[in-house]
Amino acid sequence: MSSIFLILMVIAMIATLAALGTGLYAMTRGGDFNAKYGNRLMQLRVALQAAALLLFGLAMLAGKGS
Repeated sequence: MSSIFLILMVIAMIATLAALGTGLYAMTRGGDFNAKYGNRLMQLRVALQAAALLLFGLAMLAGKGS
């Protein structure tokens, strides 16, 4: 069971990295894309980080039982 949480956690971490990279790229480029999506990308990053931490906690709890 904890391997499922581990796989999901890695996926969430990769998605967080992608959102961070896209947000940073948009911020450095500026322009319309940053004005339109910059704040939303950073909000998405925070939500994905929260999901990764939640999955990490669940993996730790699932691993304790075995």
